[in-house]
Amino acid sequence: MGFAAALNPIPFWFLRHGETDWNAQGLSQGSSDIPLNHVGQQQAERAARTLPSLGPIATIIASPLQRARVTAEVAASALGLPVQLDPGLQEVAFGEQEGKPMGDWYDDWIAGEYTPEGAESFAVLYDRAVAAVNRATALPGPVLVVAHGALFRALRLAFGHEPNVRTPNALPIRCAPPAAGARVWSVVPAALAPEV
Repeated sequence: MGFAAALNPIPFWFLRHGETDWNAQGLSQGSSDIPLNHVGQQQAERAARTLPSLGPIATIIASPLQRARVTAEVAASALGLPVQLDPGLQEVAFGEQEGKPMGDWYDDWIAGEYTPEGAESFAVLYDRAVAAVNRATALPGPVLVVAHGALFRALRLAFGHEPNVRTPNALPIRCAPPAAGARVWSVVPAALAPEV
């Protein structure tokens, strides 16, 4: 494992799940199956109102964890599409850190200098995330991938971006491969639909 796996050069949309209570409290969720809270449900609904204006989406594929799956189901209802699940899109397992406050350990985890007991390393997450997105973009496109924040950090590294940047909840992000000769993907958040 050396972060060598590359993404298929196929554009896709990424949507992080809506907010959970653990997000709001700054706790590490990882593979714990925490549901959306009321704010997160509203965020998913706002994202769903935004998606039809972004152009056609042919396939929705999501993490099976309920915070992502429910966000995807809300989006799917606006687009009239089914949701496919891929366990490879599940959030990283944070082991003993799950349910605890996010802390300085997180930077060390991304740098590969520390992996919590019982957790996946950032390198393992990277390989899993790239493989899952490559499976997704092999499906009829454009594809909407609904997943998680740490997983998107791994994708940011694959895109050629600084990985340790927080991804907003329920904000559609267009991810497009670089033009010929370039190395860095375009990662552009969509404008959200107005509040109702």
